[in-house]
Amino acid sequence: MSWKITVRAPAHVVRAALVAHEDAQDWDFSIVLGGGQTDPAVPDAWQLEAWLERKPMAADTAAISALFAEGAPKLIIEELADADWVTLSQQNVEPITAGPFHVRTPDHRPAPGFRDFVIPASQAFGTGHHETTSGCLAMLGHMKAKGLVVRNLADIGTGTGLLAFAALHLWPRARATASDIDAVCGPVVAGNAELNGIALGDGPGKLAMVIAPGMEHPLLRAAAPYDLLVANILAGPLAELSRDFGKAVAPGGSVLLAGLLTAQEPTVRAAYTRAGFSLRARMQRGNWSILWLRRRSGR
Repeated sequence: MSWKITVRAPAHVVRAALVAHEDAQDWDFSIVLGGGQTDPAVPDAWQLEAWLERKPMAADTAAISALFAEGAPKLIIEELADADWVTLSQQNVEPITAGPFHVRTPDHRPAPGFRDFVIPASQAFGTGHHETTSGCLAMLGHMKAKGLVVRNLADIGTGTGLLAFAALHLWPRARATASDIDAVCGPVVAGNAELNGIALGDGPGKLAMVIAPGMEHPLLRAAAPYDLLVANILAGPLAELSRDFGKAVAPGGSVLLAGLLTAQEPTVRAAYTRAGFSLRARMQRGNWSILWLRRRSGR
């Protein structure tokens, strides 16, 4: 059985809680957290959701409450049937179009004229419907349109594998590596790759998948230098990875960063400026920033 904890609050309260979660050094990663707007007609109506595969304990509810500086509003705790994790996440999930890509669940039809990706709902992040993921898809299309050449790429924090798949579509002869800290992503990426005609393996036009935090895997280090690193994670880890990315990206190479709130953008950009990167382009999706940075030559 799985469990869900919901906290309904104004937008600024939920955003602050999400930032606090990002900064929490001792967060229990078995608690999967998310949040967003609940009603497009009411911009300030937001909620924070926490998913667990076990019954919440007092320590779990205390950790969630601690994310709210003024004390948590009411916590709504509900038990879900085993199938509900997927069923609930697919309810009312419509296909999205971002850049040259159309992303859908298996129960929807492809859209003519777009590269179609079928991404079933799962416990891995990155179905395309979050503003950061759709923003990355749009930015990848923009990078290709601007003439970016990519022969070697990596997607750090890949989740479902979607962004790695999209990059391989745009640069089909590139060598690609995807990584995630969560072991559940291994079989998820493998299944999604098969569903979408992505070849797994090591070599041009293929995708290798590893489980590792950040760049901490021998394959990731051995495959450097990269023409493109993609990371749709969180602002804190993005800033922490700036030096590693600076070492792993070739001079003139690019990073595509997302998962940071617009309010967090100055901190992240400052870290990458120190690591030798400069801004090439940015997009904003809701309250989220998507950044294309290039490593300066001659370092």
